[in-house]
Amino acid sequence: MKLYKLASATLLEVDQAFLLGPELDWDHLLGRENLKSLLNNESKNWESISSSKAEELLIEEILAPLGNQEVWAAGVTYYRSRTARMEESQDSGGADFYDKVYAADRPELFFKATASRVSNPGSPVNIRKDSSWDVPEPELTLLLAPSGKIQGFTIGNDMSSRSIEGENPLYLPQAKVYQGCASIGPCIWIGNKLEEETEIKLEIKRGGKTQFEGKTNLTQLKRKPQELADWLFRANTFPIGCFLMTGTGIVPDNFTLEDGDQVLISIEPMGVLVNSVKKI
Repeated sequence: MKLYKLASATLLEVDQAFLLGPELDWDHLLGRENLKSLLNNESKNWESISSSKAEELLIEEILAPLGNQEVWAAGVTYYRSRTARMEESQDSGGADFYDKVYAADRPELFFKATASRVSNPGSPVNIRKDSSWDVPEPELTLLLAPSGKIQGFTIGNDMSSRSIEGENPLYLPQAKVYQGCASIGPCIWIGNKLEEETEIKLEIKRGGKTQFEGKTNLTQLKRKPQELADWLFRANTFPIGCFLMTGTGIVPDNFTLEDGDQVLISIEPMGVLVNSVKKI
């Protein structure tokens, strides 16, 4: 079951059939437990539409599938990320921090974005003018209920100013949190578990030509998704639920994003999250 947010409606895809429902309050919707059962009940009277009509609506009206939920992120959850962070912070003396957190019991968790800082699918994500090294970070993203349980999954792009974070780990909020610093979508796949072999793929295009390609899979994720969620909910509450990006295992080396690039992140069964890049 895939849940899409549209500008004027709600779209549900079930077994390749499409149901069109009314515009919903996504704070209320995602703040409920047992989302799958709720959607099954609420969609009984929704309009059945063709796949071509659904595709047309998704092109014209798709929005990031959230209300006012906070977006959080986990770092250094893949060995590849650990190594890259150590390399970029070597000169600042911060390399040991990343090595230690990779092996530690407690994960790195940080606040990523308010809903207003999240770009819609198809809209630009941003890179900072005061950063010289910028990359997208493709991440499996969890939809968490107020209880902390996984309700669904989506695709996340955790934009990162590596030059800023590499200069000093204390600059992490500036490297990670700014307008257009994240994107999620195109939908929420409703469920509580994905296969460990699930692949995450990244493609970056410039002028229509591929400049970078990479892929990984969830077998490389050091910590289980629910484990990360449980740490986030220690001494913290999320009355309308929240999203948690689970870290990246794809780090482009000797590459930085430029204004006008296109970022494509694919994770099945969620599909492909596409964003252009803009410098602000």
